[in-house]
Amino acid sequence: MPPSDSGKLRPASRPGFPSRRWFASIRWFPSSLLGRVLLLTLLAMASAQVISSVAWIATFRAQQVQGLVATTRNLAQSAAATAQFFNSLPQEYRHIVLDQLRDMGGTRFFVSLNDNLIKMTSLPDTERKRLVTEVVESELRKRLGNQINLHVEFVHPDNVRILNTELPLDALPPSWAHYALTLEPLNPPVLVTQIEVTESEWLYLAAALPAPYVSLEDEGIPGQQILFLVVMIAILFPVLAWLIRQQTRPLRKLAKAARDLPLDDSQPPLAEQGSAEILAVTRSFNTMRRRLQSYISDRNQMFRAISHDLKTPITRLRLRVDLIDDDVMRERLEADLQELELLAKNALQSMKDTDIHENAEPVDVERMLKGMAEAYQGEASGRVTVQGHCRPYRGKPLALKRCFGNLVDNAVKYGHKALVRLEDGPGRLAIHVQDEGPGVSEDQLARIFEPYYRLDDNQRQGFGLGLGIARNIAQSHGGELEISNRPEGGLHVTLTLPRH
Repeated sequence: MPPSDSGKLRPASRPGFPSRRWFASIRWFPSSLLGRVLLLTLLAMASAQVISSVAWIATFRAQQVQGLVATTRNLAQSAAATAQFFNSLPQEYRHIVLDQLRDMGGTRFFVSLNDNLIKMTSLPDTERKRLVTEVVESELRKRLGNQINLHVEFVHPDNVRILNTELPLDALPPSWAHYALTLEPLNPPVLVTQIEVTESEWLYLAAALPAPYVSLEDEGIPGQQILFLVVMIAILFPVLAWLIRQQTRPLRKLAKAARDLPLDDSQPPLAEQGSAEILAVTRSFNTMRRRLQSYISDRNQMFRAISHDLKTPITRLRLRVDLIDDDVMRERLEADLQELELLAKNALQSMKDTDIHENAEPVDVERMLKGMAEAYQGEASGRVTVQGHCRPYRGKPLALKRCFGNLVDNAVKYGHKALVRLEDGPGRLAIHVQDEGPGVSEDQLARIFEPYYRLDDNQRQGFGLGLGIARNIAQSHGGELEISNRPEGGLHVTLTLPRH
């Protein structure tokens, strides 16, 4: 059977533009306009939020560090003032003042005089902890002198130990220490400062960090920032999805109308609605449809006129030829008239076969092909086998039947046997037709779709129009017809139809 235009030139992809295969290779990238806009909006929102959050968090943390440094410097100044006050007291009055402070309050510190330095488990080292510890030590040495022996550390309230017996905080009466060292339920770090006032006496000062500076660790993204992002996406996405769906609805109708392309006058024009760009496209589509209707109507009228007008002169010429006495001249004129009539019939048949006006509908392609195969059973001319399965395809039934019929007839005529194989996928339907004929030379492959071109000059059946008609029908459905030689002999025709 005759082959395809595998040798014909195909338009190359434009430089600088990614091909459709490149987009198809990105599996996660949605194909619909709605999905793409929502995905790009999500990415843009996420990028904007990340950038703004990073800037906001950097500013927020800097303010927190400044506030924390100022707070701990005030604590260090108060601790220095308390140490200077106790140093100014006679030694025999110090314990009396301590008892009064424990009973009556009056200071933000828990103060005691211990016989030695009390060891406690410090909080893990962080950048903030090192910074504020240096601030406290610097402030104390600035006010009390660089020669003093002091120990500064931050301790969790559960690890705080007080008095010479190193009692935990919970072992003391609430009136003694809890009001100064706990800030429930926050439980902030406790700044413990121990200053050696004499050889066997250490002044112990402990105070909890005041709110809101209750942490010495670098905090992550605040919860309210994440909540704000989630709430914004939850509100914006449904509104954006609805808006895009409303705007793309005319596009979906336009795509369906372009796919079906009803050319009969009974179908109303497509409603012009949507944005200005969609209105312009819809208006252009309606104009194109009207022009196509006018062109087809004029062409039909022209061919009907040709058919009618040619019959009369051909018949009249036949009558006049019969009156010629010269047998040789009469035979030549009859041959010329027969050729003229054949050319007119071929042109009219070609127009009729490619000009099928019908609306698209679901077509059971598998059943249609198997029905064609059954028509060849028992005939000596050839045999047709159908393999594979496929879902119904939305197309023009009569046009598809003529397309399949031309391909199968060609395979049987030139290859005696035809193997039809169906390959159904999510985006396309492929129909392979293979025969066992002699094949076609490469120089003939480029001409196989030309009208009136036949591989065998002695073959008087057909007009050489079948493959051209089949390709026109395939292209009218958005598909393509390709033909190549099989390595083992014969031709391989591939009809590819897209699923919309």
